[in-house]
Amino acid sequence: MESAHAHRKDEHLAITEANIRKGGLNTNFNDLRIIHHGLPEINVADTDISVALPDFKLPVPFYIEAMTGGSLRTGQINAQLAKVAKETQLAMAVGSQSITLKDKSSYESFEVVRKLNPDGFILANLGAGKSAQDAQFAVDLINANALEIHINAAQEIVMPEGDRDFMWLDNIASIVNSVNVPIIVKEVGFGISQTTLNKLAAIGVKYVNVGGRGGTNFAAIENQRNHKTNYDFMLDWGQTTLESLIEGQLSPTDITLFATGGINNPLDILKSQILGAKMTGVAGHFLHTLLSKKEHGLIDEILTWQTQLHELYALVGARNQTELTQIEYILSPQLANYQQQRIIK
Repeated sequence: MESAHAHRKDEHLAITEANIRKGGLNTNFNDLRIIHHGLPEINVADTDISVALPDFKLPVPFYIEAMTGGSLRTGQINAQLAKVAKETQLAMAVGSQSITLKDKSSYESFEVVRKLNPDGFILANLGAGKSAQDAQFAVDLINANALEIHINAAQEIVMPEGDRDFMWLDNIASIVNSVNVPIIVKEVGFGISQTTLNKLAAIGVKYVNVGGRGGTNFAAIENQRNHKTNYDFMLDWGQTTLESLIEGQLSPTDITLFATGGINNPLDILKSQILGAKMTGVAGHFLHTLLSKKEHGLIDEILTWQTQLHELYALVGARNQTELTQIEYILSPQLANYQQQRIIK
């Protein structure tokens, strides 16, 4: 019989898929419109969508974002995702490995990712409240190339069994200084602020995934699990992905930004990159495709997205990611107002 923690993993998976089926697609990315110029003067074949960062280089600017692991069912999902990642050359993050710190039976649900994709780029995942020793264990368990440290205070507040200790900065600093792979600090769907970025930069963090509101909503998920207290008022908590990327533009730090949260197509990826994201993660959308169309359907979709990104680069006249930051765009009145109000003097 599986543990209560493993059961929680299954609940997260089931509620996420049910909410995706019920809620449709996020439209927050409509708040940015790209200015079309009819003479891009570039060949699609001359575009390069690869990403070169100080610590690693990847052939594609999006990856399979952290979803799951820890139970028999979620281990099966991780196995399928690992096969897809290998076939498409995508990086892949596993879900939170906190369960492995106390339940050895959960190891296989994460180890299977490396077994099935021995040469792939894999990201381990652990919460900000864990120690540097725990973080290194998570990395070693799957021979990870990088580690996501997730910050999820809003989720913990709504979660029935959630933590109430959010003294995390010292832990993150210790992990950054001790663990032997690059560290990416990641929000889980509530967005990032200039203040948070500044605090993270001060302790040596180089990579942050803004994890904006608009994708998988962990406040909604935990609220559905919470049968004692109602947190309906938390369902729109936080900054969207585009708002979070604007926070990054306004921050004086030189942190490299990743983006996830409501990315449902290649145009969402392009818009994130235009606002400064170097990599984009996709979780809920890919989960839905996997569950509804199986591995072959997700492989086909990812390969199509790769082709379409080359085409979109050409459409806006960008030969590579560096040139995307020069693309002209306009913001919706609401997002432009947000940007103006967030210029902190």
